[in-house]
Amino acid sequence: MFGLRARPQPPPAQAVVLDLSGARLRAALADLEESAAPTGGVERYVTALVLKAALFDELLAGGRVRDLAEQDFLDLCAFVSPVRRRIAASIAREGFANIRRHLVRLLDGAEDVATADARMEAFVAAFPADREHRWVRDLGAEILHYTAPDHYPLMTRWVWDARVGTGVLRELWYAEDMDTLRIAAADDFATFATLRDELAGFLAGLDITRDVSLRITLLLAHVYAGYINDRGGHYLKNEFSRPADPMAHTRRLLGLDAIDTRTGRARLKLIDGEAREVAEPLRLGAQESRHADS
Repeated sequence: MFGLRARPQPPPAQAVVLDLSGARLRAALADLEESAAPTGGVERYVTALVLKAALFDELLAGGRVRDLAEQDFLDLCAFVSPVRRRIAASIAREGFANIRRHLVRLLDGAEDVATADARMEAFVAAFPADREHRWVRDLGAEILHYTAPDHYPLMTRWVWDARVGTGVLRELWYAEDMDTLRIAAADDFATFATLRDELAGFLAGLDITRDVSLRITLLLAHVYAGYINDRGGHYLKNEFSRPADPMAHTRRLLGLDAIDTRTGRARLKLIDGEAREVAEPLRLGAQESRHADS
């Protein structure tokens, strides 16, 4: 109906002009390919994102969000880096039933991207407007994107935060003087969709046509990971430390570091401070087999 399996065509973006640097894009893609090579290559990361999207689709799409169980929601949150260490306190305070109600409203009518900004604003407004809840926008953005990656671009703060003027958009902008750069672009659906369309065109020019939406997401994460590596984080700085692995921050931004492959435990901090094991740990393995057969 609506989600990963249906693979709807992404709607055209509205008239938004983004002055992106081709040189920066080419350098970012080359660095991604080089950095990913020691840990399996770009295709391995794209496959991991396909599996993440399959999990979101399985639990949320087609109205299934209405029956979402708390344990399954925690499994999703483990794959959303800014959320997994903070969601337990919100569940304890507000109750999971209320949070699920907000998720239902976020996805209600998601086929119509014209209402995306209004639904996102309502979702954010349903939570307290303080520093402790800045992750809410990221949760909403990831739910929309990974439930229907070909329909919704990734609209997280690290892709673009117009309030503070930081994000991938700035790192890809064509400008000689980055220190004085001011970008007059809203962090709304039209801007993110235009960025997606520009990057899709860039990849098409390189004859890259498979899993384009999630490949774009991977490229975006690697661009911002480079910013973190070079300058340190901003609102995400407490989530990261400088690693030796050039893909470590990329994985963390994408939530792909959620599971310790040796122990099966997730990086999800519960209200009692304990980590938890993701339910049905073979679920993603089953999804991988299904994707490989399709």
